[in-house]
Amino acid sequence: MNRSQDHSCFFNVLDYGAVRDGQTLDTPAIQSAIEACCQAGGGTVYFPAGHYVTGSLFLRSNVTLHLDAGATLLGSENLADYPVMDGRWEGADQKTYAPLIAGSDLDNIAIVGRGTIDGRGSMWWKLHKENKLAYPRPRLISFTNCNNVLIESITATNSPAWTIHPIHCENVTVDKVTVINPADSPNTDGINPDSCRYVRISNCYVSVGDDCVTLKSGQESNGRDRLAPCENIAITNCTMAHGHGGIVIGSEMSGDVRRVVISNCVFTGTDRGIRLKSRRGRGGVVEDIRVTNVIMENVLCPLTMNLYYACGAWGDQMVADKQSRPVTDGTPRFRRIHLSHITAREVKYAAGFLFGLAEMPLQDVCLSDVSIAMSPDAEAGYPEMADDMELMQRAGLFVRNARGLKLHNVEVTGQLGPALMLNDSSDVDISASTTHTPYPDAPVIRMSNVDGAFVHGCQASAETGVFLHLQGENTKGIVFSGNHLARARQALYVTEDVPAGAIIIS
Repeated sequence: MNRSQDHSCFFNVLDYGAVRDGQTLDTPAIQSAIEACCQAGGGTVYFPAGHYVTGSLFLRSNVTLHLDAGATLLGSENLADYPVMDGRWEGADQKTYAPLIAGSDLDNIAIVGRGTIDGRGSMWWKLHKENKLAYPRPRLISFTNCNNVLIESITATNSPAWTIHPIHCENVTVDKVTVINPADSPNTDGINPDSCRYVRISNCYVSVGDDCVTLKSGQESNGRDRLAPCENIAITNCTMAHGHGGIVIGSEMSGDVRRVVISNCVFTGTDRGIRLKSRRGRGGVVEDIRVTNVIMENVLCPLTMNLYYACGAWGDQMVADKQSRPVTDGTPRFRRIHLSHITAREVKYAAGFLFGLAEMPLQDVCLSDVSIAMSPDAEAGYPEMADDMELMQRAGLFVRNARGLKLHNVEVTGQLGPALMLNDSSDVDISASTTHTPYPDAPVIRMSNVDGAFVHGCQASAETGVFLHLQGENTKGIVFSGNHLARARQALYVTEDVPAGAIIIS
């Protein structure tokens, strides 16, 4: 008999005393099946259809949990069933309640099948809001320092906090997974690789109460010598419905996030779409990010890069200061971020919000083949979480503190005001970008204190007033060439504070 026919590697939890009645605590029986599977050298722990109440379970190497269709793990509603352990929460190493399914220093582990893991998080959410928990809430599934991890086809729902959270893991696959948490549930992120390498997230549906998919790498409180990057990540063919962000990097990214590809995704109803966030003090680098083929609908702001992220640091003047500060190990950097073939419709607050630090601008950011249409009935709001923000309503693409910015074939429609607003930036290249809905008495492009820009190959739509508006005493090195602006009432408007000789027109 070959191993594929050998049932000795198949461990049915019913054979170890699981009751599956939705009331009896099945933790001891399930853990016994896991231990027996491990002692046999590995195999599959099998859950037939039924409802299994359980507290924290601890996986072992070479063990697969298989939840058959109709099988549901129900998180215990007794805090005593979740032991306190060393863990990581929001980037900081600290004591936490153990995840519902946990594991550390393991190889070749998997959770598969068409079953459901229901964390029954409402108890935890209530205690959290009432500030009655001694430790951070448990994650639904979290593995630390594991290699060759597979999570496939299951439904994960009602997580007490983050849902799927691998930490310092390598070779992680999350495929065909459904994650559903209520829209108002606190901190119930969907899938959060944290200081992981070689991660593939594909074919998933995520609808949660916080960010849908987030890449993290720890925070500054851990100490630089204990940080590790999140790198070599592929996210593809996913649908995000509801959440604070569709696919997010940060804000805990002190160990760096790099070499990330995001493709073929749909976001519906997320607050933000592609969202990068950090702040002074975090340090770390986000670099070599590629995003392509993304469709969004009914989002507040589809594209954000915010280096003034204030959540957890509201009112901190070091974080909030918009003036240049000395560059240190705590200065975060965003660079080499390219986004292309993106369509967003029914956008509320702004077409995009890209805000680098005065001392560390966003570097080499490229938007290509991007079409963003604002919702005609949008209300005003804040496109990002930062101190001293202004309310925005149907605003265009806003950029401040960027170096090496490229905008090619970027179209904004339905905006109130300019389509493109660039402040305090340098080495800008704008081509084939415009709006087909010019706003009365507002330019299509407004630049303020921009040092070096090439505006070319653009075309003005009918009823355009001013196409390019330049202002600011630090504006210089502007080349305005090869544009078709016959339908604009005025191609260029320059304020008096712009120095003489700052513009070359051909």
